[in-house]
Amino acid sequence: MGEGLEDVPRHMERRLEIPVSITPTDAIRAMRVIGESRNWRMHRIEEATMVHRWAIIVPLAKRARVLGLVIDEGDAEGLSLRSWSYVPGSAGRLSFVSFNIPEWFDGPEWVSFLREWSTQLPRCPWKWGFWERSIIGYLLPEFRRSRRLFSNEGVDIRNWQSSD
Repeated sequence: MGEGLEDVPRHMERRLEIPVSITPTDAIRAMRVIGESRNWRMHRIEEATMVHRWAIIVPLAKRARVLGLVIDEGDAEGLSLRSWSYVPGSAGRLSFVSFNIPEWFDGPEWVSFLREWSTQLPRCPWKWGFWERSIIGYLLPEFRRSRRLFSNEGVDIRNWQSSD
């Protein structure tokens, strides 16, 4: 009869998608720097994702270019970062990062990595300036959601410091 997938070992992973105030290239660069310092073997990926852009009152589906980095070898084998940005309304760009976290890396190693990743960035990833928020849409839920997600993952959102 039909064969099931019961005996096939499956690697479990968790996906974490966070709105950020940085560019996709800054997100990838920070992960690459950490990976190189830890001698992880990595490869780049390019994909596309569907995003919704609002035109007056009608949502329009569009595709956004996704840049990514996947860890092939090392302590974090299977960890990946994907990042993209798009214009949700008539002006202003909103960026996202998405981490796929393997189950064996999820825990203290993940928290340590996320803290180090956020300090490698050129600016605080969960803070937008007044003018940025005004152009994008001041009351969007992404701003509050970003702070909450970083905080839930164990990052101290009150005291961000760059490693530079």
